[in-house]
Order: sequence, then C-alpha cells, then structure tokens
Amino acid sequence: MTDMLVEQVAEAEVSELRAARYDAVRDTRLHEVPRIPFPVGTSVVIPAHNEAESVGLVVERARAVLGPQDEVVVVDDGSSDATADVAAAAGARVVRRPYRFGNGSAIKAGIRASTGRCGVFLDADGQHDAADIPRLVAGLDTYDMVVGARSKDMHAGWGRRFANTVVFNRLASKLSGREIPDLTSGFRAMRREVADEFLPLLPNTFGYPATITLATVKAGYTLDYVPINVARRPTDEPSRIKPARDGLRFLTIILKIVTMFAPMRVFGPISLVPLTAGGLTFVLRVLTGRGTTMTGALLFSVALFLFCIGLVSEQIAALRFERQDRDALRGLPG
Repeated sequence: MTDMLVEQVAEAEVSELRAARYDAVRDTRLHEVPRIPFPVGTSVVIPAHNEAESVGLVVERARAVLGPQDEVVVVDDGSSDATADVAAAAGARVVRRPYRFGNGSAIKAGIRASTGRCGVFLDADGQHDAADIPRLVAGLDTYDMVVGARSKDMHAGWGRRFANTVVFNRLASKLSGREIPDLTSGFRAMRREVADEFLPLLPNTFGYPATITLATVKAGYTLDYVPINVARRPTDEPSRIKPARDGLRFLTIILKIVTMFAPMRVFGPISLVPLTAGGLTFVLRVLTGRGTTMTGALLFSVALFLFCIGLVSEQIAALRFERQDRDALRGLPG
C-alpha cells in the first residue's frame, strides 16, 4: 500500500510538471526560454524497429555516458523480433507500440513519454556514437538545438551523398537564411520546450530531422552543429530510405516549413520566373518590331499573382506569431 501511494504521488508530481511545461510558452522574439524543472536531466530517445541485434549495445553505451538522473527511452515501433526485450534488459525504459507507425511517429511517442529537461535523439542501428552525447548536451547551455553533422564522405552511397549535401542542404540553407551543413542528421539534442512546441509539425514517417531543423531556424531559435563520426550499419540490411520517394518527401518538407514561417522566401523567387520570362518576351517582341503580345502580359500577371500570394501569406504568418506572443504574455498555451 505504501509503495502504491508513493507511485501515485510521483505520477502526480510528473503530471504537474508537464502541465507547467506546456504553460511556459516560449516567446521567440522578446523573452528568454522559460526554465522549468524536470524530474530527470536528460532523456535519450531511441526509435527502433527490428533492431534486436544492435539496440542493446546502443542502450548500454548511452547509459555509460549518462548520469543517474538521466533516462533512456526506446520506442519499439511494432517490431517482430526481440527489440523491446533486448532494450529493456540493457536498462532502457521501453514504449511498446502494437504495430509500426513510422520513425517520426516513434520520435513523437518518445518525446511524450520522456521527462527530461532536454532530449537527445539517435538511431538504434549503431551508426551513432553515444560517446558524442555529452558534447551535444553541453551545447544546450548556449543553443536551443545541437545537431551532429556528418562529413560528406559519411553519407551512404553517392546518390544519397549528392542529394543530402548538394540538393537538400543547399536548398534548405538558401530558403532558411542559415547555413545548414546536415539537414537529415538523426543525431541531435534539444531543449524540451522546443521539442514540445514543434511536436504537431513532425511527420509520422521519415523526414522529422528536416522538419524540426527548419522549424527551429525559422521560428527564431538558435541552432548549432558539431562534427560527428558515423559508423556503418552492423548488419547487411539495406537502408529503409528510398531515394525517389523520400527525396520528394524531403523537398516537400523544406517548402512546407519555409512557407509556413517565411512565405516570401518561396513565393518571391518563384514569381521571378514568369516575371523574367515575360520581360524577355516583351523585349524580343519590341526588338523584332512585332509589338507586345498576350503571352508577355499573361506572364506578368502570373508573376504579380504569385507575389501577392506571398505577401498575403507573409501577413498571415505574422498575425499567427503576434497571437502566440500575446498568449505567451498572458501565460496561455500557444
């Protein structure tokens, strides 16, 4: 009976702390990040699907660099092997899911289940070195998110290397206005209140690293990258990422997040395409003595239409942030 009462009191305290955490909304432009006490220091969240061969070692290495107040949460995403049992035997708290939801959904479940003041996310396949966890967490004294950045040679296959380093990283850097050396890295640490704020934006499948990175940058939070080493997968199982399908998904994520926070960074450059084409058409028609053309006028109209959409979207985004600022000042959830 005494143990039951102690457990009920502990659960009540955790519930109160979680409620307080959601009430302390971050004002990204005027105020400092609220500091809310949490039951433990750091929560390491590891999504896992059929990773029985490697998850135990990953958990053991994580526990070796963590303190007694820290925790390791493994989300078993509908595995058909002994992933959950191996993780529990290694010292992790396991969240079992009846069937597979997806990597991003597992991350969201891990964030909800964790109780740390900051979260660290890494893969269960052994590619990430848990010894880098203290370096990432130490950066949270200055930054809101710290990401482990892989070098160009560490991306598996030339196709993914080209897509990640040339296409996604450069496009994300251009649209976000901040240099992003590794958009898709799954090894990162972040403050809990930041993770809670962007939880609804995360996709259920692959793509959560790109989503949360761009959302963090465009919302005005601080971001840092530290170099890390990435090992090869310990098994011969091929990567679950499909270049064509997931490449298109990453491009969609980049455009969606940037459009949500800074629409003119998307609509502005896009409107230049018909504007330039219309201008060239007009000049060529004049130089050849054929006068103006309906095509040029139509292209100018399209450019103006896209530009106006960008302006309206920019105002909507500004109004949304102003409402969040007012709610923060009133102490209301955002």
